[in-house]
Amino acid sequence: MSKNEPFAPWQCPLCGEKLTGDSTLKCTKGHCFDRAKEGYWHLLPVQNTRTKAPGDSREMVAARRAFLSAGYYGIFGQALGELCLEYGQPKAGKPLRLLDAGCGEGWYDRCIAKQFEEAGLPLELAGFDIAKPAVRLAAKALPSARYAVASSFRQPVRTGWADVLLNCFSPFAQEEFLRVLKPDGQFIMVIPLENHLYGLKEAIYEKPYRNEVKPYELEGFRLVDCRELRYEMTVRGQEIESLFMMTPYYYKTGAADQQKLLAKTELTTPVEFAVLRYEKK
Repeated sequence: MSKNEPFAPWQCPLCGEKLTGDSTLKCTKGHCFDRAKEGYWHLLPVQNTRTKAPGDSREMVAARRAFLSAGYYGIFGQALGELCLEYGQPKAGKPLRLLDAGCGEGWYDRCIAKQFEEAGLPLELAGFDIAKPAVRLAAKALPSARYAVASSFRQPVRTGWADVLLNCFSPFAQEEFLRVLKPDGQFIMVIPLENHLYGLKEAIYEKPYRNEVKPYELEGFRLVDCRELRYEMTVRGQEIESLFMMTPYYYKTGAADQQKLLAKTELTTPVEFAVLRYEKK
């Protein structure tokens, strides 16, 4: 590892060999990947994509960034950072290696990095997402991290690299999650609970529905802790539209129901998360 490379979490998405380097990543078989000017790498081979622009759209990413930057999930971001500190204590003198699978625009990562910085603890944070617009924003906002455009189901991450694997509202890729996590590593998964954003649904639908919460058991993992976070938030003005656009409901709602919501100047809704901690079996 070069002096200019703080840490190297990646492996070649084409052959599986280790990738090394600073701005340009190379493997022993000659595959090369240049770093984008924003600071990320594109490690999603074209043959592994179904569309030209997979993942969240530019508009959805911008809406999520606007909403999260307004601080409405601040309580959750603070709690998540504290839990990562608690769950992921590394061996003395070594930085914690944290991998965010489905990192989005990196807001949760910045909350976690802030907690580690304030605690004076070293952190090696890497993240990836299939949506390039999101990864571009994440890399620009947290230059100390390592970010890549990639899929959870074909992760360009070295086997056993992560001390802690974080998955917030993203697909569960069992085989890859087990592969990249160390034998004694921690898997933290965040899911919405029954009444999460129910107030938003009430404002849109005549018959709002509650979220289905699946059993917490996951094949290959052992559940060791579950913490629930429930509070109420009031969203105002333009952030109502930002909240709406960052959810799947936006693409499933007709124009009339959309206008009914956007006519509101204030929206109160419950916020409910479960933070689940697992160990590899």
